[in-house]
Amino acid sequence: MYNPQLNRHGELTHLLTTEGLPRDILTHILDTASTFVPLAARDVKKVPLLRGKSVFNLFFENSTRTRTTFEIAATRLSADVFNLNINASSTSKGETLLDTIANLMAMQADIFVVRHEASGAPFLIAKHVAPDVHVINAGDGRHAHPTQALLDMYTIRHFKKSFSDLTVAIVGDVLHSRVARSNIHALTTLGVAEVRAIGPLTLLPSGLDQMGVKTFTRMEDGLRDADVIIMLRLQNERMRGALLPSSHEYFKHYGLTEKKLAFAKPDVLVMHPGPMNRGVEIESAVADGPHSVILNQVTFGIAVRMAVMSIVAGASA
Repeated sequence: MYNPQLNRHGELTHLLTTEGLPRDILTHILDTASTFVPLAARDVKKVPLLRGKSVFNLFFENSTRTRTTFEIAATRLSADVFNLNINASSTSKGETLLDTIANLMAMQADIFVVRHEASGAPFLIAKHVAPDVHVINAGDGRHAHPTQALLDMYTIRHFKKSFSDLTVAIVGDVLHSRVARSNIHALTTLGVAEVRAIGPLTLLPSGLDQMGVKTFTRMEDGLRDADVIIMLRLQNERMRGALLPSSHEYFKHYGLTEKKLAFAKPDVLVMHPGPMNRGVEIESAVADGPHSVILNQVTFGIAVRMAVMSIVAGASA
């Protein structure tokens, strides 16, 4: 089956989604990231793998954490990094997205890191770039956020060593979450024993069972004996209509507290893609507690994004 992320040799040339990526590609990314993690402890944190390459961060949607970690990752690979000021760019003056991309390619861009509010925008760009130009999806609409999923997979593997016996619970606004979708595809491909989605019915999309996901509307049931809990923030900016009574009511039923955490396994990991809303989806005692690996996710995210950029840039046409 044709996969627009892979070249004719089966190598990763774009990273657009975790959906449909073979397990060996996901594992290769995680293994490559593990070689970059020790760089953070060195005095000189750079390697020359992307020296002479130009990386353009095109963030049509705001994000401080993701853009910054991509910038750090590219810099540590010795690339030249350019952050486009989208609000003052040509697209705000009426130029089409593809015309903007064509002009940047004329400036010898090698890698585009794209975040866009429209689902599918990175796919569109990938279809129109030259064979030696690579596109990495940094989040598109509700659709996908593959590098977030990969750093989550790296974090899980780092602490749990294997995926095969794990029960992973994803809690909250699954309906609007591109992180949840990307994580579900990655988790099932990597062979976890069970993936669960927990939330009110208004925030659980249809079709989860067809993705191999068990759904729960009660935290106590969904968290029981879980090995990993991935909390999601409420995507209020994407909601249409009154899907929830109030944030206070939401926290009462679906906020992760120490009391609810007790239903999971004693060595459970607590994760969150950020930004966190304390007192809405998670209480501070849990976010800052011994089970939390939230800051580890951020640290590992740099190595994972270094791995993705080095891999796609090394792929032949």
